[in-house]
Amino acid sequence: MRIAMVSEHASPLAPLGGPDAGGQNVYVARLTEELARRGHEVTVHTRRDSPDLPDRVPLTDGAVVEHVPAGPPEPLPKDELFPHMPVFATHLARAWARQRPDAVHAHYWMSGMAAQVGARAHGIPVVQTFHALGTVKRRHQGLRDTSPYERVGVERHIGRTCGQVLATCTDEVYELADLGVPSWQVTVVPCGVDADRFHPGAGTARALPRTRRHRLLAVGRLVPRKGFDLAIRALPRIPDTELLIAGGPEHALLETDPEAERLLGLADRAGVGDRVHLLGAVDPADMPGLMRSADLVLCTPTYEPFGMVPLEAMACAVPVIATDVGGHRDTVADRLTGRLVPPRDPAAIASAARELLGTKQLRHRYGTAGRDRVLARYSWQRVADGAEQVYRRVTEGHRLPSEVA
Repeated sequence: MRIAMVSEHASPLAPLGGPDAGGQNVYVARLTEELARRGHEVTVHTRRDSPDLPDRVPLTDGAVVEHVPAGPPEPLPKDELFPHMPVFATHLARAWARQRPDAVHAHYWMSGMAAQVGARAHGIPVVQTFHALGTVKRRHQGLRDTSPYERVGVERHIGRTCGQVLATCTDEVYELADLGVPSWQVTVVPCGVDADRFHPGAGTARALPRTRRHRLLAVGRLVPRKGFDLAIRALPRIPDTELLIAGGPEHALLETDPEAERLLGLADRAGVGDRVHLLGAVDPADMPGLMRSADLVLCTPTYEPFGMVPLEAMACAVPVIATDVGGHRDTVADRLTGRLVPPRDPAAIASAARELLGTKQLRHRYGTAGRDRVLARYSWQRVADGAEQVYRRVTEGHRLPSEVA
């Protein structure tokens, strides 16, 4: 099958940890890799954000990344890309006129908008993964939401008119229903994790000796919604424990990062400045070992469309304390692989951490169950299985424009 991936701001080639580089990049990269390994012909269309990028970059097993000229060839925040989507769509239409894909898989709402316009004239079915919904972001961020005004209306239209919405968690199905997207239009296929790379035998991180008896680890982009401040507020109630926060810019640039400055100031005011360590960007090769070096991994965002960090921790057999939001409700089995705690509740985080840190046997049991859960449900092979089924269903059931009465 010939498959076109459209991911306007999240390139599979981008280094992780930047403001707009995270789980979506990993999802697109790993799903593309697995589909190509199965013999599918996959092209990823993403925006050119540098004049030095070649038009096409080969990936493993024959997949290709195509850089689309849409807007200035420089990095732009994703919320500023909306005006450039018509040009993106025109490029897709021309590319697909030369070589028509059997199915298009669009990632994020702007990709879906461009993909539907580009595919319409050629009768190509479009599968949509939103990765995050504007209604959820607006609910939690309010006036701080920088998304274009048109976002929610566009998402509603895409959800109702695409071939199928591929949701990443059960919570998203309910959110889509509130947008008027019927349940038969939605299939849940979660994100995955590389359980061969994230595994219990990963060597512990080099040059990171403990400063306290216990170690907590939090991982993610340095943005307020990730809830690192909640973990810091919980720390005074967790004795003899350090907190490592991995993510954001390179360590040398942390002193100029506003969120890093806010978190360090909060730690000082809470009296735990000597127990909070911001690592900055961590080499992906070192991340499994860093996770294995922790007693617990904290995932405390105020909202999270899916969240890959819990899966990575569980694959390493490390228990997770996660806020009871979004995709965490699917991935973290409360009191089996970790603990789900109310969002915005540092006291609940501290209580769960003290309970788990108090008994190594309980941590071992949760860790083993987490690894088993990942292997059973969250491999990229399982994700590709689900995506393939959706592609075949929309392709077999799709009618070309000339066939519509």
